[in-house]
Amino acid sequence: MSVVSRPVRGPVSRTVVRLGARSLFGRWRGVLLFVLPLVLVGLAVLVRALVGEDQDSAEAVVYNLGLAVVVPLVALLATSGLLASEIDDGSIAYLLAKPVSRYTIVSSKLVVALGSVLAFGAVPMGMAGLVLLPGSPSFALGFFLASLLGGAAYCAVFSWLSVLTRHAVVIGLIYLLIWEGLLGGLLDGIRWLSITRWSSEVVDWVASTELVDDLPLTYALIALVGVFVLGVRGTARRLQGFNLTGDE
Repeated sequence: MSVVSRPVRGPVSRTVVRLGARSLFGRWRGVLLFVLPLVLVGLAVLVRALVGEDQDSAEAVVYNLGLAVVVPLVALLATSGLLASEIDDGSIAYLLAKPVSRYTIVSSKLVVALGSVLAFGAVPMGMAGLVLLPGSPSFALGFFLASLLGGAAYCAVFSWLSVLTRHAVVIGLIYLLIWEGLLGGLLDGIRWLSITRWSSEVVDWVASTELVDDLPLTYALIALVGVFVLGVRGTARRLQGFNLTGDE
């Protein structure tokens, strides 16, 4: 079977996107992608039923569970399943042998990952926000935008990680638990180097909340875009030097 029959000149290959989606949702990761948003929205419904329309409770659920846990996990599951699985089974060598730009491969894979972040991260976050605070649509909008931007940055980081090591999921989980979770909650200075905190500043600006202190919105947006660009470039450059014999 031929993956690509002629040179692909555009930024995205529909064939690579289709194969990426098949690879992602044909594995156990696809099941977890459906479970995570269901847990988030279900908890939001439960909290709303128990405490009513309460700002503090809403922030605790959507920020502590949604933005800090569900969104990065969705990005990790979606991204690590797109390149790492093909590297493990050796099929990446066949794809790289075709006349397809490395950047086209990476961007096509990220289309699938970003679609997953939108469907299983950003949209459920917006729904949870509306359930918890129906009278404040800016609250839901803020978390929707923050999830989309933060999820994109996480996807770029985890895609780069997935071409560096076969243990991308484990390392990604350690990074989320220790850096974004433990140290992020203990050390105030982590906000300058934390994707979750950068995303939180977007929520603060849109919804007038106070999730993170003393972090300029301009810095947060530049950092999110910068991490995304660097992650994509790093992934593509790593693929350019990938050993087609599969001896990586």
